[in-house]
Amino acid sequence: MMVRNLLTAASVGALLFGLSAAASADNWRYAHEEFEGDVQDVFAVAFKEYVEENSDHTVQIYRFGELGESDDIMEQTQAGILQFVNQSPGFTGSLIPEAQIFFIPYLLPTDEETVIEFFNNSTAIHETFPELYAEQGLELLKMYPEGEMVVTLDEPFTSPDDLRGKNIRTMTNPLLSETYRAFGATPTPLPWGEVYGGLQTNIIQGQENPIFWIESGGLYEVSPHLVFTGHGWFTTAMMANQDFFDGLSEEDQQLVRDATEAAYEHTIEHISGLADDSLAAIQEASDEVTVTRLDEEQIQAFRERAPQVEERFVEMTGDRGAELLEQFKADLEAVTNE
Repeated sequence: MMVRNLLTAASVGALLFGLSAAASADNWRYAHEEFEGDVQDVFAVAFKEYVEENSDHTVQIYRFGELGESDDIMEQTQAGILQFVNQSPGFTGSLIPEAQIFFIPYLLPTDEETVIEFFNNSTAIHETFPELYAEQGLELLKMYPEGEMVVTLDEPFTSPDDLRGKNIRTMTNPLLSETYRAFGATPTPLPWGEVYGGLQTNIIQGQENPIFWIESGGLYEVSPHLVFTGHGWFTTAMMANQDFFDGLSEEDQQLVRDATEAAYEHTIEHISGLADDSLAAIQEASDEVTVTRLDEEQIQAFRERAPQVEERFVEMTGDRGAELLEQFKADLEAVTNE
């Protein structure tokens, strides 16, 4: 841990050393939460390529662990050390409580096409959330889905009763903890860097992530029983330090917006079929992996516990959260009834 902290301090120090030259050098710094080749990295690389092909600016990408954990890169962005950051609401929820709405189980559909249409057209996504992020000095540029959430455990499960006594790793997100508490498990917040070891040593017995992250992080090696519960999609957000963005010329602001849209379109294409490919890779790599897809009756046993999580969300966020939830549901109804 001491080595990690020293490396992180050295990395941040190097950033600070070059910060004063950032504007003149037009070298924009962009950090995200995932490994090379994962979804957030695909987005970041596409953003970088568009910027560098259409301007004299350059973009430096920092991947998971290079500048610390997710909370670290958010702090660095708010401080102006980084210009851009990609962070999921699972972590942003401690900063922006309303962002936890994505962790109300069974709120989002599981159908990929419907999910993408929702993100493309939602008033909550495109109007409400930018205002909430701006309050924290952040220019929200894009929210996008990464993949359906899949639970891994030390044994297969099909009901909430099966989760009793199981420590399930959650992000540092109060509502996600509430979800797993409602599901019958014991929520156990852990930073990502401790998840593999926690599973290996049985400190935790399970966790949730999109299937591509389970594959790239090797989680199936120590938590081989995959369960598709249909309870939600992993969502993430790409944003800029607001002072930095506001200080750009109109031309550069438009460049950033165009690069963001190009990256989004490329990423949406990338995630199509990604889950199936990742699952196939996992099954090829390990004979110990089992896959359980809950049927509708089994899902209902979990879904009927969702209202208590929804009520907790409103308690946490007050009137603003209630209004957001109402808008969210209206947006979902608009795309599901077409």
